[in-house]
Amino acid sequence: MQAYVAQPDGPGNYPGLMLFQEAFGVNGHIRDVAERFAKEGYVVIAPELFHRTAPAGFEGAYNDFPALAVHFQGVTEQGMEADIQACWWWLQSSESVQKDKIACTGYCMGGRVSFLANTILPFKAAISYYGGRIAPDLVKRAAQLHAPMLFCWGGMDKHIPQTQVDAIAAELNKENKPFASIVFSYADHAFFCDARPSYNKEAAAEAWALTLAFLKTKLGL
Repeated sequence: MQAYVAQPDGPGNYPGLMLFQEAFGVNGHIRDVAERFAKEGYVVIAPELFHRTAPAGFEGAYNDFPALAVHFQGVTEQGMEADIQACWWWLQSSESVQKDKIACTGYCMGGRVSFLANTILPFKAAISYYGGRIAPDLVKRAAQLHAPMLFCWGGMDKHIPQTQVDAIAAELNKENKPFASIVFSYADHAFFCDARPSYNKEAAAEAWALTLAFLKTKLGL
């Protein structure tokens, strides 16, 4: 499995961050987000989650989602768990990473992966942006969550109905898991991606500020 890595300038010991892609691969947008996190002082690894079905460096077109089906459908829970574990040990083996300060975040498909990752490894914080199919598929694993979670949703998102957002909150409350769930009523699905028509500059800026604050407080930075 290949992965994109972004690191702060200069030697040092930094917190680690797993960054999980949208359904379009580790493309220019995801690499840009990785660099943004690196500038904030994180060692970032963004794994290519389609590596079992797509060539290295694969990038899908935003206007041709059907072409991604074979890759999207090829991502299984078992495969995701293996990829998450691989990234975890890569971060653990890096001399630049503070081993006890590792977090994860993801967008769309990656938001789902971020939730899953938090159920299998001792992260200090986990973030999910409009993660599809957390409910009903993964929410049953809520009792296994290790770290506090931040969820960012678009109130205009037709892909993820409010009933799913509510179901996730209800299950985490039932299991007494710490989380924050933020709905931007004026934003659509994928509002954070500035390469897509649904990009919402205002919501993206606010979500970015929340993300940085959440990571800083939960990682004790």
